Amino acid sequence: MSDERLKKVLGEGRESRSAYDRAATESRELSDDDRVEMFRQQFIQAALPDLPKIPGYHTCWLTTTNPRDSIQARIRLGYEPIKPEEVPGWEYASIKTGEWMGFIGVNEMLAFKLPMALYKRYMQAVHYDAPNQEEERLLGATESMREQAERAGSRLVEGDGMSAIRESAKVRAPNEWA
Repeated sequence: MSDERLKKVLGEGRESRSAYDRAATESRELSDDDRVEMFRQQFIQAALPDLPKIPGYHTCWLTTTNPRDSIQARIRLGYEPIKPEEVPGWEYASIKTGEWMGFIGVNEMLAFKLPMALYKRYMQAVHYDAPNQEEERLLGATESMREQAERAGSRLVEGDGMSAIRESAKVRAPNEWA
């Protein structure tokens, strides 16, 4: 703080308080970089703690508010709610009242576990089998269009994307989920 600011009496050399207030206000304004960082942070899930690993299980948070992906549907798929005694130190996060009383939860989110073998099979179905089936469907449709074009005296020109799919079908990556 400057000597002038510390003066206790009014004098000619003393600046008005508004000059200091303006500097403080200006220094609190956000730069575009600050705003972009704030925007990025909005998409980071910081409200939920990381669930601990439970040997033999995949753990995750599930919402009680999605009618298209209900807790009951997940339970039918093999998901099990996690009790605080399964993960010592999580007593603070147990639901105190209602349908899910005694299980780990935060607001509308509940902690669940799924046997690892089943989790791997689900991941294989969604992230390996389904994309490969879609590639096969696209390859079949392209081949059918090629045949139609040839019968009509024309030809089909494939773009880079279809060529890449054709190449990946020749050399399937090993299944990492198995």
